[in-house]
Amino acid sequence: MDSNMHPARDMELHASDAAGLMKALGNESRLMILCVLAEGERSVSDLNTIVPLSQSALSQQLARLRQQNLVKTRRESQTIYYSLAEGPADRVINLLHDIYCGSAADCPPQD
Repeated sequence: MDSNMHPARDMELHASDAAGLMKALGNESRLMILCVLAEGERSVSDLNTIVPLSQSALSQQLARLRQQNLVKTRRESQTIYYSLAEGPADRVINLLHDIYCGSAADCPPQD
């Protein structure tokens, strides 16, 4: 039988993933980082300038986002760049960005 016939079963299979995503998004600092990354790839130093966290706290939040597979990294020489990982989280984050950062005045300051 087609799995589309059983949406409750589908949700049961993915409830843990959805709850993990909501938990990751439930932290203001991580949400701000993800919102900035919704606009494009950023280096750690760029993120540190935009997001009001100490370097240590930013590093901890980025590690959590990597563990949740919400961001991906790329290294260029000694600089690490972060961007949103593709997947359901990317869609949710972009939707939140569109809703809450509809105008530049509502968003964190950009360089």
